[in-house]
Amino acid sequence: MNGSAFNAFKACVPIQWSPRLYITLVRGLPGTRKLHRRTLDAMRLRRCHRTVVHRTTPSLIGMLNQVKRLIVVETEAMYNARKQKEEEHRALRPPIVVSHAPSAPAQQSVQ
Repeated sequence: MNGSAFNAFKACVPIQWSPRLYITLVRGLPGTRKLHRRTLDAMRLRRCHRTVVHRTTPSLIGMLNQVKRLIVVETEAMYNARKQKEEEHRALRPPIVVSHAPSAPAQQSVQ
Protein backbone atom coordinates (compact mmCIF):
# COMPACT_ATOMS: atom_id res chain seq x y z
CA MET A 1 0.00 0.00 0.00
CA ASN A 2 1.18 3.45 -0.75
CA GLY A 3 1.48 5.42 2.46
CA SER A 4 -0.76 4.53 5.35
CA ALA A 5 -3.26 1.72 5.76
CA PHE A 6 -5.80 4.39 6.64
CA ASN A 7 -5.73 5.82 3.09
CA ALA A 8 -7.96 3.03 1.79
CA PHE A 9 -10.67 4.12 4.21
CA LYS A 10 -10.84 7.83 3.42
CA ALA A 11 -14.41 9.09 3.39
CA CYS A 12 -16.10 9.08 -0.02
CA VAL A 13 -19.23 10.77 1.38
CA PRO A 14 -19.85 13.49 3.99
CA ILE A 15 -19.60 12.23 7.56
CA GLN A 16 -22.96 12.10 9.34
CA TRP A 17 -24.21 10.55 12.57
CA SER A 18 -25.15 6.90 12.20
CA PRO A 19 -26.88 4.49 14.62
CA ARG A 20 -24.42 1.78 13.58
CA LEU A 21 -20.65 1.99 13.23
CA TYR A 22 -18.48 -0.21 11.03
CA ILE A 23 -15.14 -0.82 12.77
CA THR A 24 -12.15 -2.30 10.91
CA LEU A 25 -8.87 -3.41 12.47
CA VAL A 26 -6.03 -2.08 10.30
CA ARG A 27 -3.01 -2.56 12.58
CA GLY A 28 -1.62 -5.81 13.92
CA LEU A 29 -1.94 -6.96 17.50
CA PRO A 30 1.67 -8.03 18.26
CA GLY A 31 3.41 -5.45 20.39
CA THR A 32 0.22 -3.80 21.63
CA ARG A 33 -0.74 -3.43 25.26
CA LYS A 34 -2.72 -6.19 26.91
CA LEU A 35 -5.50 -3.73 27.73
CA HIS A 36 -5.81 -2.81 24.04
CA ARG A 37 -5.89 -6.46 23.01
CA ARG A 38 -8.65 -7.16 25.54
CA THR A 39 -10.61 -4.14 24.28
CA LEU A 40 -10.35 -5.35 20.68
CA ASP A 41 -11.36 -8.84 21.77
CA ALA A 42 -14.44 -7.36 23.49
CA MET A 43 -15.34 -5.71 20.16
CA ARG A 44 -14.83 -9.08 18.36
CA LEU A 45 -11.84 -7.77 16.36
CA ARG A 46 -9.29 -10.56 16.32
CA ARG A 47 -7.64 -10.34 12.88
CA CYS A 48 -6.44 -7.53 10.64
CA HIS A 49 -8.72 -6.16 7.91
CA ARG A 50 -11.85 -7.62 9.52
CA THR A 51 -14.91 -5.41 9.93
CA VAL A 52 -17.56 -5.65 12.64
CA VAL A 53 -20.78 -3.69 13.11
CA HIS A 54 -21.76 -2.21 16.49
CA ARG A 55 -24.50 0.09 17.72
CA THR A 56 -23.33 3.58 18.66
CA THR A 57 -23.25 3.66 22.47
CA PRO A 58 -21.20 5.69 24.95
CA SER A 59 -19.35 2.58 26.12
CA LEU A 60 -18.40 1.73 22.53
CA ILE A 61 -17.17 5.29 21.94
CA GLY A 62 -14.93 4.92 25.01
CA MET A 63 -13.49 1.65 23.69
CA LEU A 64 -12.90 3.22 20.27
CA ASN A 65 -10.99 6.11 21.86
CA GLN A 66 -8.80 3.61 23.67
CA VAL A 67 -7.68 1.81 20.49
CA LYS A 68 -8.07 4.60 17.92
CA ARG A 69 -4.54 4.05 16.57
CA LEU A 70 -5.35 0.47 15.59
CA ILE A 71 -8.77 0.81 13.94
CA VAL A 72 -10.79 2.72 11.37
CA VAL A 73 -14.37 3.73 12.17
CA GLU A 74 -16.92 4.30 9.40
CA THR A 75 -20.57 5.24 9.39
CA GLU A 76 -23.06 3.21 7.39
CA ALA A 77 -23.00 5.66 4.46
CA MET A 78 -19.19 5.73 4.39
CA TYR A 79 -19.00 1.92 4.47
CA ASN A 80 -21.55 1.52 1.65
CA ALA A 81 -19.78 4.13 -0.50
CA ARG A 82 -16.41 2.40 -0.02
CA LYS A 83 -17.87 -1.01 -0.89
CA GLN A 84 -19.55 0.43 -4.01
CA LYS A 85 -16.25 2.02 -5.07
CA GLU A 86 -14.47 -1.33 -4.64
CA GLU A 87 -17.14 -3.10 -6.71
CA GLU A 88 -16.81 -0.54 -9.51
CA HIS A 89 -13.04 -1.05 -9.47
CA ARG A 90 -13.49 -4.84 -9.76
CA ALA A 91 -16.21 -4.62 -12.43
CA LEU A 92 -15.60 -6.17 -15.83
CA ARG A 93 -14.15 -3.83 -18.39
CA PRO A 94 -14.71 -4.06 -22.15
CA PRO A 95 -12.16 -6.33 -23.82
CA ILE A 96 -9.23 -4.91 -25.71
CA VAL A 97 -9.52 -5.79 -29.41
CA VAL A 98 -6.27 -6.04 -31.30
CA SER A 99 -6.20 -6.80 -35.00
CA HIS A 100 -2.94 -8.13 -36.41
CA ALA A 101 -4.24 -8.39 -39.95
CA PRO A 102 -2.61 -5.99 -42.39
CA SER A 103 -4.64 -3.02 -43.43
CA ALA A 104 -6.26 -2.86 -46.88
CA PRO A 105 -3.69 -3.52 -49.62
CA ALA A 106 -2.42 -0.41 -51.35
CA GLN A 107 -3.33 0.02 -55.02
CA GLN A 108 -0.26 -0.36 -57.19
CA SER A 109 -0.39 1.34 -60.54
CA VAL A 110 1.27 -0.44 -63.44
CA GLN A 111 2.68 1.76 -66.20
